[in-house]
Amino acid sequence: MARLYADEQFPVPVVEFLRVLGHDILTVREAGKANQKVLNDAER
Repeated sequence: MARLYADEQFPVPVVEFLRVLGHDILTVREAGKANQKVLNDAER
């Protein structure tokens, strides 16, 4: 299956549907949360 990156304009229902089909999709929001966790861990 495809690996995709969805920007903030990409509809969430489409992301969810594509995931059901087995595609690996990272959204901008999810990427931001991951980056924030790295920053938070670095502050400790």
